[in-house]
Amino acid sequence: MEAFRIERDSLGEVRVPAHALWGAQTQRAIENFPISGIRFHRDFIRALGLIKYCAARVNRDLGLLDERRANAIMQAAREVIEGKLDDHFPLDIFQTGSGTSTNMNANEVIANRAIQILGGAIGSKEVHPNDHVNLGQSSNDVIPAAIHVSAYLAVHERLLPALRHLHEVLADKAREFDDIVKTGRTHLMDAMPIRLGQEFSGYASQIEHGIRRIEAALPHLAELALGGTAVGTGINTHPEFGQRIAAALREETGLPFREAENHFEAQAAQDAAVELSGQLKTVAVSLYKIANDLRWMNSGPQAGLAEIRLPALQPGSSIMPGKINPVIPEAVMMVCMQVMGNDVVINMAGASGNFELNVALPVIAHNLLQSIHILASAATVLADKCICGIVPDREHMETLVHKNAILATALTPYIGYDRAAEVVKKAMAENRTIREVVLEMGLMPPEKLDEVLDVRKMTEGGFVAGMSGGG
Repeated sequence: MEAFRIERDSLGEVRVPAHALWGAQTQRAIENFPISGIRFHRDFIRALGLIKYCAARVNRDLGLLDERRANAIMQAAREVIEGKLDDHFPLDIFQTGSGTSTNMNANEVIANRAIQILGGAIGSKEVHPNDHVNLGQSSNDVIPAAIHVSAYLAVHERLLPALRHLHEVLADKAREFDDIVKTGRTHLMDAMPIRLGQEFSGYASQIEHGIRRIEAALPHLAELALGGTAVGTGINTHPEFGQRIAAALREETGLPFREAENHFEAQAAQDAAVELSGQLKTVAVSLYKIANDLRWMNSGPQAGLAEIRLPALQPGSSIMPGKINPVIPEAVMMVCMQVMGNDVVINMAGASGNFELNVALPVIAHNLLQSIHILASAATVLADKCICGIVPDREHMETLVHKNAILATALTPYIGYDRAAEVVKKAMAENRTIREVVLEMGLMPPEKLDEVLDVRKMTEGGFVAGMSGGG
């Protein structure tokens, strides 16, 4: 049978597993919230460790915490940062809306680990979770700050590098495919010619804009609620605590964290997280569009568009031999669906506060970090396992583009819209080329017609062959 020890809090005694570094309040939360089994992301636990490390350092420097306890707390917090104590953070994300249970989980784990470092007995409270580890803080400023710190780090370390890599791969393909003219499509129907490289340049631009959008949200995410304590007034903390801990976090991470301009806004709302989630959703929309286009262009290989071939990564059917499916684009599209759903939850959570505190902080933390990480992974997989290996069917695209009856659009400056529409209708009804029909109808001389029907020039804008001499 598992051994237990007795811990105490303001409600009385609680049995805690003997091996656990957490204490009474964490144990109560374990018992109160057996809901999903979903724990906080590693990045969030890391952010809590960073905050507790910097808080101990600042309180020591301010003379509020003795050096012996402060150094032990900092050593224990460093272990949290490094992931060495992750097994001691068992709480479900569906818990008290302020995240108090998880702040106390961090306080108790760090306090008990600090006691071990000092040679004491776990649970003795020689290092107290509230009086020492949580000194100058409240769950109400720690958890919002941890959301900002963890999300900023994840964007900086994972998402932006992944998106920049995807952008580079798409831009490379845009250059590689610039000489390939294909049939453009609007409404999934044949339209005027476009270069395959131009299509890919559009995809690259979508990702480039997404990068800029995310970067634009980061200055708001850099503001930290720390120093506001219970309701934003800063009760029970040193007046310099907010500014000093932001500076300590800047030093630890190399990121431009700063004290919130208004602590009441920083704790009562989560608008910066909502804004970032909106930008993540926009990137998801872009990735969905790109992945879906690749599926369409790859469709076939005999009865579809068959313009490109995606890398063959795995058998596609348990019953149809030889079938290969566009598995990477499909996986990316499902990631995008999840991010869009996460954004809906974050929007509702962001609106879910009354007066001085948002009360849906844990679910914001979970959904925001999940969106960042799965988008980063999807962008990397799409770039490396799909786009890098695309092989275009140049001959097939060239054949189709010359059969495209919509090429008659280039004739309208010379023969007029109505006559061009007549040409298209006749060409399609008789399964003939535009050139054949125009020559038969005697609408343009062959030399001029050949100039106007230059499909490469059609992709460069303006009047093909110029208006001089036109009929």
